[in-house]
Amino acid sequence: MTVSPFDHPLLSGLLGDEEAARHFSLEADIAAMLAFERALAEAEAERGVIPRDAEAAIVKALASFRPDTGKLRAGVARDGVVVPELVRQVRAAVGDAHGDKVHFGATSQDVIDTSLVLRLKSVVEHLGLLLTETILRLVSLEERFGGRALTGMTRMQAALTITVADRVNAWRAPLQRHQARLSEQSARLLVVQFGGAAGTLEKLGGNGPDVRAALAAKLGLADAPQWHSQRDALADFAGWLSLVTGSLAKFGQDIALMAMTGTDIALAGGGGSSAMPHKQNPVKAEALVALARFNATQLSGMHQALVHEQERSGAAWTLEWLLLPQMVVATAAALRLAAELAGQIESLGH
Repeated sequence: MTVSPFDHPLLSGLLGDEEAARHFSLEADIAAMLAFERALAEAEAERGVIPRDAEAAIVKALASFRPDTGKLRAGVARDGVVVPELVRQVRAAVGDAHGDKVHFGATSQDVIDTSLVLRLKSVVEHLGLLLTETILRLVSLEERFGGRALTGMTRMQAALTITVADRVNAWRAPLQRHQARLSEQSARLLVVQFGGAAGTLEKLGGNGPDVRAALAAKLGLADAPQWHSQRDALADFAGWLSLVTGSLAKFGQDIALMAMTGTDIALAGGGGSSAMPHKQNPVKAEALVALARFNATQLSGMHQALVHEQERSGAAWTLEWLLLPQMVVATAAALRLAAELAGQIESLGH
């Protein structure tokens, strides 16, 4: 039994997505944080901020470094973030001669936020592929059944005759708009965070912007001024996640309603009932609605997390950690379920 249904040993078969969840694992987070520390040492050495032999020592130590996760856990309980203990361990691995050049000029939030963005870069790619697959499944439905007739329903009552293409378009078109939104958002989302203790890169003097640009390039991210108390790009992405699941839930809700009578749809692979063997429950359609309602609820919390006091907020930051990973996994699961559900439609219309 686990607290989250998204990694529950049973419920995750319906509500989870292993690929999306993998990017929020301890291993992925630590790997991204260590990538930041290596890229920072390289960028600072190139700009003469730290000696080249310090860079070499840091890179060599990081190549074989394995953190003591028990001490990291205790460090988080003490400090509220993992970075102070992680940096302590890395410095010990580098040794006294160059240990003080590890993490030079950076702060915990630089490491944690950039780690998140690095992992979101992979998440965005994964979600984009799932979204494309779902759209293609809906296009296939339109090609197969688009010319058939359906009874149009307005306010849950029979209205006029429409075509299957009319209804499928209402499922597909929003998803295509979400593709465009994701591409546009990514330019703001996938950027490095590097500002130092209070966002001014005070330890780097005039080298700060050059080091930040080199750091971003080494990590495959865009360069941007520090944004550690400006969380609108993350809230915008969370809004996109909620929009996607909301649009998928419209599809799921329509399928569930059509399946009530079965006159306009033939659906294979429905869920069974322990008491009524004749039933074919629209499980995936129902899950799409539940996941959309979940994300819509979490979105309000991400908007609460926009409120950072002065130059850094521990409370708002922690709230993001509670919400965003689950929203990502919920969206990936919904996209997977929607593609599977579309594939189970054997006939639409008449």
